[in-house]
Amino acid sequence: MSQPPSAPTAESALSARRVLFAEDDRALSAYASEAMAGWGLQVTCAEEGLAGKALALEGGWDCIVLDRRLPGIDGLSILKEIRLSGIDCPILFLTTMDGVRDRVEGLRSGADDYLVKPFALPELKARIETLLRRAEQPLNTARLVFADLELDLVRREVFRRGVKLYIQSQELRLLEYFMRYPLIIISRAMLLQQVWGIDFPVHTNLVETHISRLRERLGRDAPALLHTVKGQGYVLRSHG
Repeated sequence: MSQPPSAPTAESALSARRVLFAEDDRALSAYASEAMAGWGLQVTCAEEGLAGKALALEGGWDCIVLDRRLPGIDGLSILKEIRLSGIDCPILFLTTMDGVRDRVEGLRSGADDYLVKPFALPELKARIETLLRRAEQPLNTARLVFADLELDLVRREVFRRGVKLYIQSQELRLLEYFMRYPLIIISRAMLLQQVWGIDFPVHTNLVETHISRLRERLGRDAPALLHTVKGQGYVLRSHG
């Protein structure tokens, strides 16, 4: 098998992309939009729900960053209307609600990812990059690629540097979830909900056990891809 293509650079992923940033906190809006403009994005800001909704429904956005709590109409309602209108651009949902149920509600309503406030600008950048890259992939793509790792979604086979790896079914589901959301820190609770369907508090070492096994499958002697972020969760990235 040929080597998977290298990932696009951050500059190519962000350059001249149109982003709607709907956030009612003026200081945060100014701070984040200035940073995004510095990354090469073309940013339009909305500080009120109805204005954000109107702009969003105009279409033509490469990405929408949408706060859950907006005056006039809340972000969750806007999110649902965007999807009902047929607009399928990536949407990053901002929320101060860090409970699993709140995050899952946003994802099920049409968000592609969520980011809990307060957030760091590098994380905002990484999440927007990831959403834009995923949006470039054909809807019927049969594989996921990250660094030197490739997952064939049809044959359910995993390759690293062209070498086939033996990965059991549940570990493969876990890997698929990470590969769909690379560079994003994913909490233990979110993994339990999204991979195992457990959406209530439970004492189990399912996540830890499968993460350990998956790391072994990916090769302890190869550069690490699956990292633990203390107190937050796990992330798929090519550096520590």
